[in-house]
Amino acid sequence: MFRSPRVTENVFRPHGLTPLMPSPSSATVEQLERQRSWLGESWTWLLQSKVFSGRGVLDRLPSALDVGCGPGLVMDLLSPYLNVEGVDIDMDAVMSSNARGQKAQVGRAEELPFGDASFDIVYCSFLLLWMPDPVKVLNEMKRVSRDWVICLAEPDHCGRVSYPAELAALDDLFVKGLRKQGADPGMGRKLQSAFAGCGLRPQVGVHPGMWNGGCAGAEDEWRSLVPVCREVAGDAALIKIKRVWDEAAGNGSLVQYTPTFYAIARKGRD
Repeated sequence: MFRSPRVTENVFRPHGLTPLMPSPSSATVEQLERQRSWLGESWTWLLQSKVFSGRGVLDRLPSALDVGCGPGLVMDLLSPYLNVEGVDIDMDAVMSSNARGQKAQVGRAEELPFGDASFDIVYCSFLLLWMPDPVKVLNEMKRVSRDWVICLAEPDHCGRVSYPAELAALDDLFVKGLRKQGADPGMGRKLQSAFAGCGLRPQVGVHPGMWNGGCAGAEDEWRSLVPVCREVAGDAALIKIKRVWDEAAGNGSLVQYTPTFYAIARKGRD
């Protein structure tokens, strides 16, 4: 993860409510694990149906680079299908990947430390929304790829859907908080344009499925949202929203949906 949301250490615990945010040490890995659990099946489907389809039995695993690999969770998932290594700007993330038995090194997404056409596949996930110049990153991914350039997942938080309707305020705060942190909350819908900006013609789609609340997982979902919302909202606003959230989680009506796009392109192919 080349750039992670800032996490502050203020934990607010009003009477009768659970903590508004997780501990800083666990927030990032916890969120990445949840993302992998939601999208992992769809990611492997993309590889099998779009990349490997029609190729028959492979005599070797395709080489791959995970750009913004973080602690290596996506590499773990895809290693049965790819001979994958990672690169990340964060030394701690690289060390975590290495501790998992994955090969990773420190490097910048805008200046990848590899020669031209070094990998069969170059991919990223949840990265471009944090990049000041996504087209520059994609150009680097294209440069070091022999064949495929893939964005496994980019969310479109500007298209978030929450229910009950009173939770629309949460969507607004989350988008504003991401912008304050320097992210582009609408990156998902811009993937096709970004790929086109570096001469690629991608297949673009939206991952199926959604998180539909209930008590199970509701607190984890809340804790993933609050650190960003606290960038632009005080305790009083969050307490009010949390009461609506808890009631909806309890009666089974809570819905949270963020369109999450993918894009997959092959060099030199229309």
